[in-house]
Amino acid sequence: MTTSVGNRAVDAYAQAWLETDAAARRALLDQCWAEDGVYCDPIGRAVGRQALADHMGGFQAEQPGARVEVVTGVDGHDGYVRFGWRLVAPDGSVALEGIDFGELDSGGALRRVIGFFGPLPPREPAG
Repeated sequence: MTTSVGNRAVDAYAQAWLETDAAARRALLDQCWAEDGVYCDPIGRAVGRQALADHMGGFQAEQPGARVEVVTGVDGHDGYVRFGWRLVAPDGSVALEGIDFGELDSGGALRRVIGFFGPLPPREPAG
C-alpha cells in the first residue's frame, strides 16, 4: 500500500540527497523532515534537519559526483514507509544498494529513517 503523503515526503528527501546547494538542500528538508527527525545508517547518524543537511553535504564532499537515487516506489502503511535506493558512482556504476524504513509524523514529515546497506544476509542454520 502506498500513501501520497509518504511519496511526497520521500520525493523531497531524495531530492535533498542530490541537492548540492546547502540552502536549497535545507529548504527541501524543511518540507519533508521533522525538526527533531533521526537519520541512522550503518556509518552515520544525524538528529535534526540541520544535522541531516550537513550529513548529506558531507557525503557529497567525500564522494563528489556520486548520487543517491530512490529506485522503487514507496510502500507504506500506518505511518511507516519503506523504499529502495542505490548509490551511483560518478562513472554510472552502482556502488551500493539498500533499503530505508521510515516513520512519518502526524503532519506527514519524515521523523525517522533507518537505512540498511546491501542485500539481506543469508539465514544461518539453527543450532
